[in-house]
Amino acid sequence: MPFIPPVTKAFMLICVGLFCLPIVVPSLAMLNFQMALWPLNTGRFEPWQPLTYAFLHGDAWHLFFNMLGLWMFGSELEALWGGKRYAQLLVASALTAAAAQLVFTLLIGSGAPTVGASGALFGLLLSYGLMFPDRIIMPLFPPIPMKAKVFVAIFGAIELVLGITGSSGIAHFAHLGGMLGAWLMVNYWRGGRRR
Repeated sequence: MPFIPPVTKAFMLICVGLFCLPIVVPSLAMLNFQMALWPLNTGRFEPWQPLTYAFLHGDAWHLFFNMLGLWMFGSELEALWGGKRYAQLLVASALTAAAAQLVFTLLIGSGAPTVGASGALFGLLLSYGLMFPDRIIMPLFPPIPMKAKVFVAIFGAIELVLGITGSSGIAHFAHLGGMLGAWLMVNYWRGGRRR
């Protein structure tokens, strides 16, 4: 099994644990209801939700693909930056994803909650493209070798188009918000204001 750094491993274990918990202990299913990111207009929004929603997943495939992406992109970024900086990027991406989704759901009047680490994952994806732009990767979809910067640009464009044109139930603007948070954080670090 390839090495998984500690912050990535902890995030994955928490996500898997919270996914399995209501299955093992059905009475705790209400926990997911309270941790999901509820739109502001529902009266169910709570201040902890812009972070806790990122640990929840709608189904096994959602969980699997998010954890696969977290391992693929996050492990190398954590090894590069260290646990503290990597955790800061995850939190920034999750928060900006939540903010984008809250604005979007308020504008369209949606009452559906949001769950998943996808916003943080899209932040990792953008960061990977910024840090390793010319690295050749082989995505699952489409299975065509391409540079990381091209892959990121394609996925960002797809998310924007799907967000504007579709109503698929996928939080496309949360994904874009996660990318924005990562871009802001990486540019802040590159500006020389390091801690």
